[in-house]
Amino acid sequence: MFSTAFQAVLCILTAALLAAGCAGVRQQDLDVWEGVSVEALDTHPLFLSMPVYRTLTSTGIEIRNYVNSEAVAQCFSSARHGHGSHVDHSVFASCSQSHVTCNNLFYIQAGKVIRYVPTGSCYTNESVRPQKVVSSSDRESLRMPTLGTALRA
Repeated sequence: MFSTAFQAVLCILTAALLAAGCAGVRQQDLDVWEGVSVEALDTHPLFLSMPVYRTLTSTGIEIRNYVNSEAVAQCFSSARHGHGSHVDHSVFASCSQSHVTCNNLFYIQAGKVIRYVPTGSCYTNESVRPQKVVSSSDRESLRMPTLGTALRA
């Protein structure tokens, strides 16, 4: 009924979907954001690559939604042909498209993250954790000397 190549592709896709289903949100990846400076969020390489939507509650809490979304298309087909002297070819194909979205919600108050809540089709790992933020005093010590200061030294 199905070709060997099609069956192999179907097995690979099934395994990938099952593996993705096993991935999830790890609480330790969320907890490390509590009390972190909003500057770490503003400069985080992963969240910089996502569109962000900001709202402010009446109690002064800022909510940032970093949206991670991707369109997913799936197609399935089947084919058959007749046996013997009678040849009958028929093909059936069915496709669908949907969006897989994770809303990374950060609750911020007084310049600090107070909560991180991913909602939707989300998973977390080390890549969502805060990165080290370089302070302004560290930036001064990392700054390259200009030609004039190098000559004076």
